[in-house]
Amino acid sequence: MIPLKKALLISHSEQNANSLSDLLRDENYTQISVSCTSADAKRLADKDEFDLICINAPLAAESGIELSAYFAKTTHSCVVIIVPQKNADDVNDALTEHGVLVIAKPINKHLFHHFLQFTECFKMRMLSVEKENEKLRHMVEDIKIINRAKLLLISCLNMSEEQAHRYLEKQAMDLRTSKLNVAKQVIRTYEN
Repeated sequence: MIPLKKALLISHSEQNANSLSDLLRDENYTQISVSCTSADAKRLADKDEFDLICINAPLAAESGIELSAYFAKTTHSCVVIIVPQKNADDVNDALTEHGVLVIAKPINKHLFHHFLQFTECFKMRMLSVEKENEKLRHMVEDIKIINRAKLLLISCLNMSEEQAHRYLEKQAMDLRTSKLNVAKQVIRTYEN
């Protein structure tokens, strides 16, 4: 079963929006929200999560560059901006650091397909890195709690650091729980 893919398409031209919607449907985007202004697009992105945010630049009141950077910073969506060929290099220079993919007009359907595949691969890689970072953050927090418990054992019970370490490990083994749970109990016991 193909997963549902959601796209937010921002274009000031209804005709271009219809053509791009057709291309996105060909790429299995089944839920496509269309907006013609950046304010409306931001409102939609605040309410919902999209797999892809596609900006057909320029917009009526802006270039779309700032909006692309905004979405790249504030969402987990793949962000693509479609610009006239003559501006593509400059826009690419401005948006590469933000992780926004720049596609030049006119759009080649075959290349568009590969660009979207690339953005999905990039998104999966970023989500993997983000997940690993979250895991490491939790490990660091756990180490801080264990070290705080050791410090309490050292200061309140006059243990050495090695004794405090062994105490936490032995209690965890004896109680068949984690060292973190033992450390939390030590903190509850010895902190005011």
